[in-house]
Amino acid sequence: MKPNNARHTTHTRLRRLSLVAIICVSTAFSGFDFPSRAQDPQDDEIVRVTTDLVVLNVTATNAGGAYVHGLEQANFKVYEDGKEQQITNFSREETPFAVALLLDVSGSMEGRVSMARSAAIRFLDGLRADDTAAVYSFHRKVERVQDFSQSRDLSPLAYNLAAKGETALHDAIVQAATDLASRPEKRRAIVVLSDGADTRSAASSDKALAVALDANATIYTVDMAEKLPGSYSPTQAAGVLRDYAAKSGGRFVPTPGGKALRDAFGEILEELSNQYTIGYRPSNHSQDGRWRSIEIKVDRAEVKARTRRGYRLTKKAKSKLVANLESK
Repeated sequence: MKPNNARHTTHTRLRRLSLVAIICVSTAFSGFDFPSRAQDPQDDEIVRVTTDLVVLNVTATNAGGAYVHGLEQANFKVYEDGKEQQITNFSREETPFAVALLLDVSGSMEGRVSMARSAAIRFLDGLRADDTAAVYSFHRKVERVQDFSQSRDLSPLAYNLAAKGETALHDAIVQAATDLASRPEKRRAIVVLSDGADTRSAASSDKALAVALDANATIYTVDMAEKLPGSYSPTQAAGVLRDYAAKSGGRFVPTPGGKALRDAFGEILEELSNQYTIGYRPSNHSQDGRWRSIEIKVDRAEVKARTRRGYRLTKKAKSKLVANLESK
């Protein structure tokens, strides 16, 4: 081999070794949490997965709609993409939960903010002793007006809320779900009071739903759109609220106020207090970024179980540096 060729080969090997070293260092630090960068709109479908445990909040009811108590782990079967999974965690309805209550105070909610605030007070009053709750308001930006606590008194800040600006509904769900993800409670819920017309968010509804599912949070939505005699709430806005509830295993309440709203909040609280929590580790270990459907069955014909429809695991992308090395 000529000297020049030898030097060129040595230089090439050193360059590849340097690249491998960079990759190894990057990988070593990937398990640590650093301040995150601003969200790139192209990251909409990427959700960070921090655990391989899938947690489901399950509501079991009979044919008459009454909650079914006393079920055991052996009564449930969980299927992911049609394949039965082994249940590793199980707890009954007495387990405490954490809930984020989101109040829409955008301009489109003018005249109904006080109604939403009153509903929030009633909701907090109905929580059990060990349950925790936080209250958020959102218009063009999202604000947490009351931190997670077991207090049943609404923060004084909530009494100064007034309708203004645009609506960042999706961003509010992202923020609440992100905060819930760090909570110790395994059962988590987001309750949204809004007219559903998002006009401001940086995140899409798909992104917000994905973040909520990643946090194992069930979403309950209350349609606060004004109902005029002979009219209906905007189909698209109500559809967004319905979609959040249906895909996360929650409920959609199509009522803006009065006794119907009070009853609806009571029903949501009752449901949250009568759920089972089931966890499993997927038998499919691949991180291909594909949607995985979930189905849950109970061994009693008269019992119907409801939970979220599925989840999407982070796609494990191959490093461009590794790809370049492999191509050489």
